[in-house]
Amino acid sequence: MYWTYLRRELAGRKKQTIIVAAGLAIAIALVIVVNALSTGVRDAQAEALESVYGVGTDLTVTGAQVEPGEGGAGGPRFEFDEDGGTTSDDGTTSLSQSRLLADFLRGDLDASTVDTVAGVEGVAAASGALALTNTTFSGELPQPPADGGADGNGGDITQQPPQEGQGGFAGGAFDVDAFSVLGIDPSNTEVGPLSAAEVVDGRALGAGDEGQNVAVLDEAYATSNDLSVGGTIDVGGTTVEIVGIIASTSSSADTAANVYLPLDVAQSISGVGDVVSTVYVQASSADDIPAVQSAIAQELPEATVSSQSELASTVSGSLSSATSLITNVGTWLSILVLAVAVVLAVLFTISGVSRRTREFGTLKAIGWSNGRVVRQVAGESVVQGIVGGAAGLVIGLAGIWAINLISPTVSSAPAAEQNGPGGVPGFMRDLTTISTDIVLSAPVTIWVVVAAVGLAVAGGLIAGAFGGWRAARLSPAEALRSVG
Repeated sequence: MYWTYLRRELAGRKKQTIIVAAGLAIAIALVIVVNALSTGVRDAQAEALESVYGVGTDLTVTGAQVEPGEGGAGGPRFEFDEDGGTTSDDGTTSLSQSRLLADFLRGDLDASTVDTVAGVEGVAAASGALALTNTTFSGELPQPPADGGADGNGGDITQQPPQEGQGGFAGGAFDVDAFSVLGIDPSNTEVGPLSAAEVVDGRALGAGDEGQNVAVLDEAYATSNDLSVGGTIDVGGTTVEIVGIIASTSSSADTAANVYLPLDVAQSISGVGDVVSTVYVQASSADDIPAVQSAIAQELPEATVSSQSELASTVSGSLSSATSLITNVGTWLSILVLAVAVVLAVLFTISGVSRRTREFGTLKAIGWSNGRVVRQVAGESVVQGIVGGAAGLVIGLAGIWAINLISPTVSSAPAAEQNGPGGVPGFMRDLTTISTDIVLSAPVTIWVVVAAVGLAVAGGLIAGAFGGWRAARLSPAEALRSVG
């Protein structure tokens, strides 16, 4: 009897059922898509950090930022060797030289810092690395004017740096090529960037490579530059043998650098001395991370100690924009649409009860109790909510499928490196930025599906509660008299 009456009442008011179910469906679909995208962006952030900092890297220790002009940080300098070029009969000098440069806006750490960090209670492993940029200038420099250095317009050719990509020294044309280099401890790769990489050809760096001019290359970089195992690459003017090709364990992200060298070799070629730029730290337990971070900060007050959560908050680029958009706009829009859908369901239910005054008056007159009337109205509303929830689930899953089919790509880069103090001028701004392209996906989780159905049922219950309350207040005699 109950279900028969329920089915007839819903079929008799198809317009109201469709409107209420459609409103809830749109709201539920939006909630599903926004939550899936939020999860996808969160996974993308973790993926970006994993490719740059490595699996199991809980903390990083870096030197403090250096203001331009402070401590000699006046900008990158590139000095050509006197015998580094060849001069033709017309006086034009052809040059092709490489330099391995450190980030001039980031202070270095003494190599002994690694041992200091490793000795902190709660630290399971620590490994040092030196981030560098190899820059190669190649091109032609015309014969200097007879007046000894003037370019004909009163300028000094030695004070005009080549521009990014192609530039010139008073009429000379130069190409600028650059790639990122990371010096790592080959005997300790369990923590740090290489812990998130796998060998696809050749071999990885090992303890026996200390002091050897050998390197492993990122697969994407090696492919784009037609480099392979057994070949060589010029790093800072030194010929280095390629012994391995590696790739990120994530199929949609590159590794942290283009070229990896033994740490002592990177220090020697760059001439920076016995220093590192970053210490990667693995805590004994996730619960120990805050305490370990505090202890390291006390031991090294001049250094910057960052946790993975703090590093995630600094990820910039379109990944950051996507995170901000979904978090701020998407979440509030979902809440607003869901609230509107519930209010719409409540209003339609109350309106329907008002139009059924005679019906409910008659039912009460023949013996229906208030509880039975409330259950009838609530049941109708819950069914409408379930229909809306099912439709919203289908729409939401279709939206997620479309996003995964399109597979949008977002980029990420450490904001501190991208937007250092005072900015990084010229081509060095791009060379010091570690950028990673990541495919954004929208995974489906069971709890989102359950929550969506729960929200739909809850919306139906709320609407049924208001409608049932309105129906229960009707007096049989007054109801019959009002329509008599």
